This record gives sequence, structure tokens and C-alpha cells, in this order.
Amino acid sequence: MAKRGGFPGGGMPGNMNNLMKQAQRMQRQMEESQKELATKEFTAKAGGGAVEVTVTGKKEVTKVKLTEEVVDPEDIEMLEDLVRAAINEALRMAEEANAEVMNKMAGGLGGGFPF
Repeated sequence: MAKRGGFPGGGMPGNMNNLMKQAQRMQRQMEESQKELATKEFTAKAGGGAVEVTVTGKKEVTKVKLTEEVVDPEDIEMLEDLVRAAINEALRMAEEANAEVMNKMAGGLGGGFPF
């Protein structure tokens, strides 16, 4: 009686094995890239350098640096705006680096599946 369904010989065809190996390799590369990105720092400045903020690739603020000139008790709102601007720019930089990593990984797919 002939077998129905499945692959001849009971195993995966060569293309499927290659695809699985490629997917596993890409997953390892993605994990390594994400670990590397998490350790990177991104620094942005606002107010001509009066406010400087550093974030990690995990989007955690690690440093906020203010010059004396920007600390004006009469204008707290300006300081808040500068801190917010620097944080948002640093986070944008981290996100851009993350997107680059993702694009490199997607490029490794070779344009699609071979079937």
C-alpha cells in the first residue's frame, strides 16, 4: 500500500532543512544583535548643549547632564522642555539603531521563501 502525504523517505526535503537552518542562524544573529544594541549608548543634546541625555539601546535613561546656565529657577518650563527634547532625540537614535538591526536581519531572508 502506498503512503499518502508526507515526504518521500519520511524526512524533510533539502530545501526545508536549509530553510530551518537559516531561520535558526538568523535567530542567533538577532539575539546577538539585540544584546549588542542593549549595551550601546545614545547621547543627544538640546539647547545648544545645555542639556545632554544618554539612553541605552534598551531605552533606559542612564545620564542627564545640565549646564549651570540652563538652571533658572524663574524658568523651570524651559528646562523641562529641553530635557524632554534631549530624551526624545536620544530615544529616536536608539530606535533608529534598532530598526537598522531589524532591516539587516530581514535582508538576510533573501527575498522570500524558496517555494
